[in-house]
Amino acid sequence: MPSIAARHHHPKEQDQCKDDSKSFVFDAQVLRHQSNIPQQFIWPDHEKPNTNAPELQVPLVDLRDFLSGNPAAAMEASRLVGEACQKHGFFLVVNHGVDKTLIAHAHNYMDSFFELPLSEKQKAQRKIGESCGYASSFTGRFSSKLPWKETLSFSYTAEKNSSKHIEEYFHNRMGEDFAEFGRVYQDYCEAMNALSLRIMELLGMSLGSIERHIQELFAPSSGEQPNSEKISRFLSVSEERQDGNSTTRVSGHKQSENISRFHMADVA
Repeated sequence: MPSIAARHHHPKEQDQCKDDSKSFVFDAQVLRHQSNIPQQFIWPDHEKPNTNAPELQVPLVDLRDFLSGNPAAAMEASRLVGEACQKHGFFLVVNHGVDKTLIAHAHNYMDSFFELPLSEKQKAQRKIGESCGYASSFTGRFSSKLPWKETLSFSYTAEKNSSKHIEEYFHNRMGEDFAEFGRVYQDYCEAMNALSLRIMELLGMSLGSIERHIQELFAPSSGEQPNSEKISRFLSVSEERQDGNSTTRVSGHKQSENISRFHMADVA
């Protein structure tokens, strides 16, 4: 079985690595079948997630009547959103209006990408200094406490002349076979962007702002910086590892100035 710990030299990132001349290759197709977790993915016990933490009470916000223009429903939804943001900053939305078939296509294309051999995924490899592309764990930046995941990031802009922005990105990076992949994610991002604007209305209402002003604030403008969209796959962690070790799929991070939108597939 090939080793996932193949070493490469990254001289520009020596200050970020524990060993300033080595990093590791994260190959999900190999890693998922290994009986032992490689040392660079094992986190200290005091930094592992607390398995005894109480369940987070997350409000479920039904957007159906709000999206249909019901003022009373809008006030109730904004109240729930406001309370959630004051308490912990997290809430769930249902009946959001995004087409189920489009969501299914987005999930299917995500699965098909991450199931590709590593050499194919690396055609979209994120380069040093870039924010878009494929990243396998944080192997190009760090050599210890690596998260158990791989990601694919790409930019999206709502400008009217950018209707093929994502399609062209994947066509250029991955080839003609990925044109449909790009079209699906272009449609998906447009739908999610429209939903995000409506959710921003609720956030504005919860703060006492007029929703029209919120729409104007976040409307696309010429020369705006594109949004970063990311799809991630978190590998399952088997409880049957022979070495008795475990790892974490999400590393600690903080985004105090961002509003993050998470769309989760069904998880066990």
